[in-house]
Amino acid sequence: MNDAIRPQPGILDIALYEGGRAQIAGVANVVKLSSNENPFGPCDRARDAFQRSGHQLHRYPATDHAGLRQAIADVHRLEAARVICGVGSDEIITLLAQGYAGSNDEVVFTEHGFLMYRISALAVGAVPVQVAERERTTDVDAILKACNRRTRLVFVANPNNPTGTMISAAEVTRLADGLPAQAILVLDGAYAEYVEGFDGGLGIIEARSNVVMTRTFSKIYGLGGLRIGWGYGPKAIIDVLNRIRGPFNLSNTQLETAEAAMRDQAFVAHCRADNARMRQWLAEALAELGVPSDVSMANFVLARFASADEAEACDAFLQMQGLLVRRVASYNLPHCLRITVGDEASCRRVAHAIAQFKGVR
Repeated sequence: MNDAIRPQPGILDIALYEGGRAQIAGVANVVKLSSNENPFGPCDRARDAFQRSGHQLHRYPATDHAGLRQAIADVHRLEAARVICGVGSDEIITLLAQGYAGSNDEVVFTEHGFLMYRISALAVGAVPVQVAERERTTDVDAILKACNRRTRLVFVANPNNPTGTMISAAEVTRLADGLPAQAILVLDGAYAEYVEGFDGGLGIIEARSNVVMTRTFSKIYGLGGLRIGWGYGPKAIIDVLNRIRGPFNLSNTQLETAEAAMRDQAFVAHCRADNARMRQWLAEALAELGVPSDVSMANFVLARFASADEAEACDAFLQMQGLLVRRVASYNLPHCLRITVGDEASCRRVAHAIAQFKGVR
């Protein structure tokens, strides 16, 4: 080993991100409820676009993503020039850290926030600052208290993952207006489409120069396997991100499939309605078993158990039944299990299995 070859400061402090498990050794026909995937998959238009894209595999993709950016702008009534597309919303988060944070700068996020916030901060040598939540909900006052002249980025997922909770537009506005002048507020809207009538904070962005939003095609659009995301914000910030974005970061297949998915909003509405129906059913079924959860605005529920031992034992029991959910100890919630809202059969099956675990007949 050559001790003279060393990575940049902070990189070795990164704990490798682990996604939700997809397999159980020795078990066939596993029901995966660990990664918040859309049980319906993508819409037919997206499937068709994906197949057609195979005829252009020898062609380089467009570097400006014009078609997809215009589709996003048309649907959400945005300025296409202020839309940026990336490899999932993860890449937009990474670009923000690369563009605006560095050595000794601080990146603020909440204690149960998405793990990529910490990872992206450490990767650029910045200092991750974790702020307490209030009853598993973003605490604006705590965030503002944590900010100072070194704060460069503040990440808030709304709705949050893995809690499913969200804060009001008034609270987001108060946060944006209270930040230090050099700080950017990043609204992570990965689950925004699951909230009826919610714009993800677009109105707040339009009126300010310090707010950016990230979104993804991995959840309600059912395209997690293709890794496509987008962001929107002030032109000056988007211009910076485009300067460091790889020119061919998205393939023709990604661009064409995502554009088709974006233009099928009827499918999105169908998925949102079915998710709301089964989310309420699952939360109520678990509550009756003595397993509470906060009101979730996403496509999962955060099931709370009496202890970390009980949560782990329940997870082990579910795996024996061929059911995969997500342990969230890495999100500082060791006594909880995050359960994706699947189709009706999956929701009923996981509720029945937890009833068996709890000894309820």
